[in-house]
Amino acid sequence: MKHTSRRSFLKHSAALSGSLMFYPLSRTEAAIQPITAAHSVNTAIYAPQMVAQAKGFMKDQGLHMHIIEAKGGSNVRRILAAGQVGYALGDSSHPLVLSGKGRSSKILMATDNRCSYANIIVQKELYDKGYTTVQKLSELKKDDGSKPVIAATRIGSGTYIYGTYVLQQYGVNDKFQWIGGGGSKTMLGGLKTGKFDAIMAVPAWQFVAEDDGYGKAIYDVASLETWNEAFGGAIPTTIVYVLENTILDNPEITQKYINGMYNAMQWIKESSVDQIYNLVGEEYMSGFKAEQAKREIAYYKNIFNYEGSVDKTDFDNGAKVWFRDFTKIKRQNYSDVVDMSFLNKTQKS
Repeated sequence: MKHTSRRSFLKHSAALSGSLMFYPLSRTEAAIQPITAAHSVNTAIYAPQMVAQAKGFMKDQGLHMHIIEAKGGSNVRRILAAGQVGYALGDSSHPLVLSGKGRSSKILMATDNRCSYANIIVQKELYDKGYTTVQKLSELKKDDGSKPVIAATRIGSGTYIYGTYVLQQYGVNDKFQWIGGGGSKTMLGGLKTGKFDAIMAVPAWQFVAEDDGYGKAIYDVASLETWNEAFGGAIPTTIVYVLENTILDNPEITQKYINGMYNAMQWIKESSVDQIYNLVGEEYMSGFKAEQAKREIAYYKNIFNYEGSVDKTDFDNGAKVWFRDFTKIKRQNYSDVVDMSFLNKTQKS
């Protein structure tokens, strides 16, 4: 089934009931239960949800899943809170924000264990001059005496939260000037023209900057050793989350959804990059060149958490990033936010 934009979906949607969005089904689909799910953008980081639908893992569970591309993680969080979707795949900070504001939410599984947008890319010209590490870049002496400029997508965003944490671990965050850089065009344009000395980058931006010769990674989370230097271990970064009411109202459907997602993760683990791209590339990732989409798929295959578990050790490791004072995310306990009961049941079946 083709995905739709959030605007189109909301415009043509029918009635909402709990966590389920109902819309007309064919006679052959009449016995199948419809659900809605959302993620930010149709890129490889969210491949598990695309595969769960395209490969038929949701249909095998008796579910008819409608995927919404919400065009932003905060949009996913908002429409989930409003009951316009039942299930979400996104950054682990989102259910923490919701729960902290009184909308009790649960993390049901993780799909990766490293943050793919914690990469730091410096201008290639600076790299060639010897600024090849975070520490060395912090020592950059600019003609006007200002600090080196590093851009996150916006101040307070996930790129900012993880980026400031990396710099803090190296003891140099106060030696940089943080600014909001916007989206793909402005982030990459700012790096290329020298407006930014460095940027936080998702893999696709890193690929473009390095391939086009104007950027170079000085902190690359594709390297487990490099990741561990700053973060010290796994963090459930991209996760499945729901409102607690969804679980209470529809435990059977929630179990089926987790079954489908887990089966998708196992298929991704055993499949080649080409097989994954051939399944979801044309329908969901047509905005990317095939070569770029495949490169991203290969990147995420390296950091996906195929078992999906979120244990207390990993949660506590993430807490060091999420619950710092300036994030304004209310501190919460593992037992209050994480529910592994559905995944445990799936794994035992």
